Amino acid sequence: MKRVELIDISKSYDKQNDVISNINVTIEPGEFFVLVGPSGCGKSTMLRMIAGLEDITGGTLKIGDKVANNLTPDKRDLSMVFQNYALYPHLTVQQNITFGLDVKRMKKDDQRKKAEEVAEMLGLSEYLNRKPRELSGGQRQRVALARSIVSETPICLMDEPLSNLDAKLRAHMRSEIRRIQRQLGITMIYVTHDQVEAMTMGDRIMILHEGKIQQVGKPIDIYNYPANPFVATFIGAPPMNLATGEYDQATSELVIGGEIRLPVPKEEIGKLPTGSMTVGVRPENLYPVTPETKAEDIFQTTVTNVEILGNETVFSFAIAGKEWMAKWSGQWHIDIGDQLPVRMEFESISIFDNQSGELIKRTVDHGNYVTDKEVTS
Repeated sequence: MKRVELIDISKSYDKQNDVISNINVTIEPGEFFVLVGPSGCGKSTMLRMIAGLEDITGGTLKIGDKVANNLTPDKRDLSMVFQNYALYPHLTVQQNITFGLDVKRMKKDDQRKKAEEVAEMLGLSEYLNRKPRELSGGQRQRVALARSIVSETPICLMDEPLSNLDAKLRAHMRSEIRRIQRQLGITMIYVTHDQVEAMTMGDRIMILHEGKIQQVGKPIDIYNYPANPFVATFIGAPPMNLATGEYDQATSELVIGGEIRLPVPKEEIGKLPTGSMTVGVRPENLYPVTPETKAEDIFQTTVTNVEILGNETVFSFAIAGKEWMAKWSGQWHIDIGDQLPVRMEFESISIFDNQSGELIKRTVDHGNYVTDKEVTS
């Protein structure tokens, strides 16, 4: 296992404009680290700089204890799995898996043995003599992964490896790749634009936007405490609802989108900024009204769209001209055009500074905890 450290890393193609700038992050040995962001944010470019396939314009890249800026890819002691698998069509699965071992001058018998071990791990044993064209997308992905594993490098880079697979197979391969990474104990750096992959696979994730780091942390911490409105809307499906808010001193209420009035607890009043702010709330933190609900926590909506997903119901409504969404557990018989009361609590909202975008009020931790129970026979 090796640490990967990026210190003030930047990348420019024209020596004037940086496509990546001021990247500072340390990826710990044995960590599953995910780079996530929209298309064009620089995540694949960063991965290619780590691999040695792109020059580094500025800063220092360290792999283990070595400065790697000028090392050729073969000297960096890492492997890479590409989005298009990069398999050789004229070679068999076994030959594709062991292709890199020829460079290491490993004996053919040892190559075959290693290929068989890795193929068994990935469920490829019966396909070793087939050509890539005879395999499904998921099987080809496993071959590319097997080729990376068999090289026994301490660092594996993956560039959107699941984007060509269907949804069901993607879900399976997510757990498969995570299981293998844990089993081998390697350092994995994984690029994706899919926030679900990032949330479910990463020990930590780094969110990029326009070549700059927006936030680095554990997935659940980023979900609960997004650093700015971009992160808040990028992570989460459906995304966090946002609207402009202002504090009304006369009534001690937070006015959201000019429509929702939410009482502010006394202990929170002094913490609110003066003037306008950005208020956010996750769809699952907009609740159905119950007999115990306080009248001041209720606002009325007109339903504009409904999605009944079996185990949950998602519906939309407009606040200040923006579409907001609520996500309720279970099946709800809601129709478009219904007038529906919704409950929102001050503790469940996030507040961001309008100028800097900085998170200045966090939501509460809504997580559930499993307590240890004594098992008696």
